[in-house]
Amino acid sequence: MKILVTAATTLEIQPFTRFLDEHRSSFPAHLDVEVLVAGIGMMHTAFSLGTYLAVRQPDFAIQAGIGGSFDHSRELGSLVMVAEEYLADLGAEDNDQFKDLFDIQLWQPSQPPFTGTALVNTFSGLPFIPDLPKVRGVSVNLVSGSAATIARLETKYAPVIESMEGAAFHYACLTAKVPFLQLRSISNYVEIRDKSKWKIPLAVKTLNEELINIISSLAGIKL
Repeated sequence: MKILVTAATTLEIQPFTRFLDEHRSSFPAHLDVEVLVAGIGMMHTAFSLGTYLAVRQPDFAIQAGIGGSFDHSRELGSLVMVAEEYLADLGAEDNDQFKDLFDIQLWQPSQPPFTGTALVNTFSGLPFIPDLPKVRGVSVNLVSGSAATIARLETKYAPVIESMEGAAFHYACLTAKVPFLQLRSISNYVEIRDKSKWKIPLAVKTLNEELINIISSLAGIKL
């Protein structure tokens, strides 16, 4: 079983990579885990994954990262799986209105690998599915920090999670027909930017605990 674990930054999965260094020698021979730090944003993620998948075909892929939540009822540090992703700032401005590429008919709904206007994970072909909430995500190049932008995204897409890489990951895996999971740990709420309220260390901790639990279970290791 070949597993790809990818993240935007080393920071987000550093505890997990330490776990691999310490325990890889005790993995069964059939289990191969590779780590890809793909870079921040959709451009870096798309290039890194495209390059990787051109020469390797994992049995499944996990994207692990922290992200912002539009839903203030979800606790910081809690985990979710993204079931569907939307490209939330790729399109055109029409006066004061944003229109995505489906709105302006440069893309057609359900053209592969889209389902409607979303990049949907069916969760098929996976050896396991974590017991985590399945949510809707939006991917952006510009992290939201104004009331107008937040309202636009909530009205148009009704998302729970915002990231800068999720859609690129979904697109690559759907196109390459690789079963996948996008795991996100909530580090902050999507609101007027105030980093003093963020809980990045907590989000990284819970994210890596889940990654380690997943790989430990597949490897048959008891921690």
